[in-house]
Amino acid sequence: MDAQPLSEEITRLSAMIAGAIDRPLPDDVARKTRLHVLDSMAAIISGTALAAGVQGARFAASTGGLEEALAVGARALLPAAQAAFANAMAAHADETDDSHLAGRCHPGCAILPAALAVAERQDADGTALLRAVALGYDIAVRVNLALGFSSPAKARHSTHSIGPAFGAAAAAAALLRLDQRQVRHMLSYSAQQASGIPFWNRDPYHVEKAFDFAAMPARNGTLAALMVASGFTGVEDPFVGQHNLFAAFAERANPRALVDGLGTHFEIMRASIKKWCVGSPIQAVLDAIMALGPQDPHAIASITITMPDDRIHIVDDRSMPDVCVQHLAAVALLDGTLNFAAAHDVARMRDPAILALRAKIILVPSAELTVAVPARQAIVALSFIDGSVRLHHARAVRGTPENPMTAQEVEAKAFDLMSPLLGSPRATRLIAALRSMDDGMRVRSLRECLELNALPKEHDHG
Repeated sequence: MDAQPLSEEITRLSAMIAGAIDRPLPDDVARKTRLHVLDSMAAIISGTALAAGVQGARFAASTGGLEEALAVGARALLPAAQAAFANAMAAHADETDDSHLAGRCHPGCAILPAALAVAERQDADGTALLRAVALGYDIAVRVNLALGFSSPAKARHSTHSIGPAFGAAAAAAALLRLDQRQVRHMLSYSAQQASGIPFWNRDPYHVEKAFDFAAMPARNGTLAALMVASGFTGVEDPFVGQHNLFAAFAERANPRALVDGLGTHFEIMRASIKKWCVGSPIQAVLDAIMALGPQDPHAIASITITMPDDRIHIVDDRSMPDVCVQHLAAVALLDGTLNFAAAHDVARMRDPAILALRAKIILVPSAELTVAVPARQAIVALSFIDGSVRLHHARAVRGTPENPMTAQEVEAKAFDLMSPLLGSPRATRLIAALRSMDDGMRVRSLRECLELNALPKEHDHG
């Protein structure tokens, strides 16, 4: 059989991935990447106490093997792919981790666990980890954009699973220093393992969702890179020929999107870090409530929440507290804020004071907000017994590129997530280490900071 000519896309991708570890990042990209590494690490640590994280750690630890990388929740060194799997299950054990709206995925929860595991295996430094993670975001988002999937309601395959698998594989391959030909074979094995069907929104426990969004792509990507590093060979170009990635998955294939802006346009700059540890559609609602300020709940006659009509169903009257907009709005109004513990307090969903305030909430779907730019806007209107009305329209969600969080805000969020399990001293040391991770830090040195002070206690979402 004659060799298929290499496409421009595979040629440029393989060169970019193979050389990523030796290529400095622009200063602003490096700063943003450090924040995403910290945010994803905090999600891993907090997720070890949630059902998906506990089950992922237990399963990974039961398989045993070489001591290559730390599975945080398992408190054990495991083979890299198993550590990546366990840490990824924790990273998306709930709605804490980052997201990329245009790329339609949660990149960090798959890419950091894969990169972290391989970096430990290879005894890499913080600079290498930082560059590998930024690369992973570039590849994950570009693969999803190139597939040209339709709206989430109509898509037959899940971008949340496919793009991050390629991103995790790219990060792992860069850290393993695969050459360009090996990278092409790694991309072929990534294409063979591409998977994901968007019925994850029917999972009431956030366990299968953690596998779909994070653990499956992290494991598959890590395995693809490690297999090739061990000597596996494969197809030279999975993007061309009669049977290829686009023929199998794409709805409106755009192979050029794989390489447009590659090396100059960094997708991590378009990624969002959540201000609130809750489902993405609820972020603007909480922003609006905070903008309205403290309220006397007894003086409120009704609460009208207007949201985009294409995602209101995701958060409407859900049984999980961190994805139920009515519950979280009531908690935020009563408490004047919302931290991780309050967002995950299942028992409080039965609190009479919360239920009384929830009964006043009217949820309104809006077609106008669905197409509004920036995306994911919300309007909260408080009608008071005295006839007055207070309203706030949250347009640019805090933590998005249009309204980014400061480094201090991201660090405060991370401390809130990590300190209950690490203790304040270790959480503080970990934040400091990641703040200067590209100043000669060895990735393995993070293990001491990641020792959990308390055994994770399994909490489900109700």
